[in-house]
Amino acid sequence: MAHIIVVGNEKGGAGKSTVAMHIATSLVRMGHLVGVLDLDLRQRSFGRYIDNRKRFMERENLNLPIPIYRELPEIAKESLAPGQNIYDQRLSAAVTGLEHEVEFILIDCPGSHTRLSQVAHSLADTLVTPLNDSFVDFDLLAQIDPQTNKVLKPSIYSEMVWNARQLRAQAGLDPIDWVVVRNRVGAQAMHNKKKMAEAVQTLARRIGFRVAPGFAERVIFRELFPRGLTLLDLRDIGVQNLNLSNVAARQELRELVKELRLPGVQVDF
Repeated sequence: MAHIIVVGNEKGGAGKSTVAMHIATSLVRMGHLVGVLDLDLRQRSFGRYIDNRKRFMERENLNLPIPIYRELPEIAKESLAPGQNIYDQRLSAAVTGLEHEVEFILIDCPGSHTRLSQVAHSLADTLVTPLNDSFVDFDLLAQIDPQTNKVLKPSIYSEMVWNARQLRAQAGLDPIDWVVVRNRVGAQAMHNKKKMAEAVQTLARRIGFRVAPGFAERVIFRELFPRGLTLLDLRDIGVQNLNLSNVAARQELRELVKELRLPGVQVDF
């Protein structure tokens, strides 16, 4: 059975598609078979990232590592049994079609609460939640006291993850390994950065997730998307001398993939 990685939160702009694409292509580069799904049926940011990569490869006559991308299959409404949800069946069919072909299935969720996202979280063996390093985005995980910055209670999203964990436990499945990825962390030792680190670690102990380093804010990521490229593709397209920012970004990716602790993965890039 494939190991399912879900990249999700309920806020846009946290870098989900960038994180998803880099994890997926890193695994392919290391020799693993990876299938990917994009559950944002409207914007398709992850799907467009894959499309851009295919077009760039064809235009430049390159053979870059690429995961197997599948659209959610259409399901005839008349084929549904009473009480069945069409979105549940579409996701189930997509996962079933991939799980015996690949080692990993990576699912990129939309930045909002949807039925598809909710079901995907219950399928996750590893849940990756990118989080911008600000208290505006921290509200995704928990509500805090504005005076003391103490955690008051988990957010609706955290409660959804808790419910997904309960469903997996009832089904006799292994618990979700939840990894919160801190993105766009400032380079300077600012007071807000320290408070964010303390709040995230406090919440991690309270509701049970691990914290992993993510990507700093870098122009390179905005430049890579239109061509469907990742940090690990730069030498393949002729960039021989990486600048310091690119080298640092590759190291961030390496540390992120290592911290995910995926089964059978030895990070070698």
